[in-house]
Amino acid sequence: MVAIMNEALQLEVGHKVLEVGAGSGWHAATIAEIVAPNSAPRSEWGHVYTVEIVEGLAEFARKNIMRAGYGDRVTIICADGSMGYPEKAPYDRILVTAAAPTIPNPLVEQLKPCGIMLIPVGSVHFFQNLIKVTKGPDGKIRQENLGGVAFVPLKGRYGHKI
Repeated sequence: MVAIMNEALQLEVGHKVLEVGAGSGWHAATIAEIVAPNSAPRSEWGHVYTVEIVEGLAEFARKNIMRAGYGDRVTIICADGSMGYPEKAPYDRILVTAAAPTIPNPLVEQLKPCGIMLIPVGSVHFFQNLIKVTKGPDGKIRQENLGGVAFVPLKGRYGHKI
């Protein structure tokens, strides 16, 4: 799923990426390898901001990212990711790693024109679709269903009420 999502995001060197749901930090590290590769000059690097609502997971991800040597390319924030991370917006790419009942407006607002967001949308019980949201240069939103997926439910203000 990580590879499918990374490919669908059409990541490029220099992109600023928001990930909602840090988990172990592994997905953020794979993105950092693409948007901020060691082979590129630091001045061209992008950055990954990953927001995790569960404090224990945020700390686990932070330790993994530091131990793996990605601390200069990945920032982990413990907060409600369904609200995005407006402090560093707008983002070239946004990915959500938990299923939302609908697409959260704050995430759409924090996506740059010509940006791409991937988000699983559906019920708590794993009837979900991976939706690719593309924001046109004029700000118009287009949605494409990439197929069925199974993710844990998104928590937070725009998440599932469980």
